[in-house]
Amino acid sequence: MNLPLNGIKIIDFTHVQAGPACTQLLAWFGADVIKVERPGSGDVTRTQLRDIPDVDALYFTMLNSNKRSLTLDTKKPEGKKILEQLIRESDVLVENFGPGALDRMGFSWERINELNPKMIVASVKGFSDGHHYEDLKVYENVAQCAGGAASTTGFWDGPPTVSAAALGDSNTGMHLAIGILTALIGRDKTGKGQKVAVSMQDAVLNLCRVKLRDQQRLDRLGFLEEYPQYPHGSFSDVVPRGGNAGGGGQPGWVLKCKGWETDPNAYIYFTIQGHAWEPICKALGKPEWIDDPNYSTAKARQPHIFDIFKTIEDWLADKTKYEAVDILRKFDIPCSPVLSMKEIAADPSLRASGSITEVPHKERGTYLTVGSPIKFSDLKPAITGSPLLGEHSDEVLAGLGYGPDDIKRLRESQVI
Repeated sequence: MNLPLNGIKIIDFTHVQAGPACTQLLAWFGADVIKVERPGSGDVTRTQLRDIPDVDALYFTMLNSNKRSLTLDTKKPEGKKILEQLIRESDVLVENFGPGALDRMGFSWERINELNPKMIVASVKGFSDGHHYEDLKVYENVAQCAGGAASTTGFWDGPPTVSAAALGDSNTGMHLAIGILTALIGRDKTGKGQKVAVSMQDAVLNLCRVKLRDQQRLDRLGFLEEYPQYPHGSFSDVVPRGGNAGGGGQPGWVLKCKGWETDPNAYIYFTIQGHAWEPICKALGKPEWIDDPNYSTAKARQPHIFDIFKTIEDWLADKTKYEAVDILRKFDIPCSPVLSMKEIAADPSLRASGSITEVPHKERGTYLTVGSPIKFSDLKPAITGSPLLGEHSDEVLAGLGYGPDDIKRLRESQVI
């Protein structure tokens, strides 16, 4: 298949999650991603949270599909020479080293630009350049706290809460992929490369923009009418934690279904949208609520919102989450079962769409991973297994003009 990014060569100096999520996405769409790793050890996630001894961990395999692995010691002169040659022949270098690491390797932006003026250097950072925390080491949960997500997540009587979704890591990688593609299009127009950077704090903040919206509304009004604290509770001067409230002006909550006593995920999320109020009343067998002035408008309903949710929960008591959603969707009511990872892994719709896919691996056998979340009419990326450490070193070096004897010598001297 002639994939859209065929012909784009990417040097992948990333590790753990944010950077690898970015480069994996580009590899799915056809880019030749060469993952450069330290000889003998490689990406730290190869050994983190292993489920099979001495085999690459799922943490690594699920973030490095469709890539080639080159082991290279860039501290050695011959390693630097190979990297210089690779830079000359590549389009993008992606890295998530600590601040100044590339410079210390001898590959500053100026040096890279000298080797290849068309090169795009893309970086994952914790905080943007010039930020007073720019030297702070950042991981997933640190980013969620710094980006405003944790302070607005959880319940009002509990502490700030981080999400299980990778808002700091994979989300940053997706933003960086957009930046790289934008820079590639820009290069087509100018002939020049450039630096692209996404900070984890900024990427989280970008997903929290509605909370920044709410802070400004709170500053002006002193209350937020769509939050559970209104009208009976109180507000401070910061956006509160809203539990499972919708956050977009449409009241919503997680409600118990049949079996919740023994199944921690026997719940649905139920949203009360204004245009759906009449169908909701009909579905619940409460037609008298349709024109009742205490319920007929969103403003009138808000003081009674938890009484309404209790009525819905009573209606759900003899229905499984799947039975409930099958009934409610016929009334065009926004809702969803709360799906566990086990249920998602077995979901036939996700398998059919390629959102979940089984992939063969040379050592661990078949494993389950995510596929492309982006769907195209004329493109369905084929997801391949992650590479073994250094699996493609010989192949990459041969492509750079190194012969078998040269490669043997480089391996004996532990350059690769």
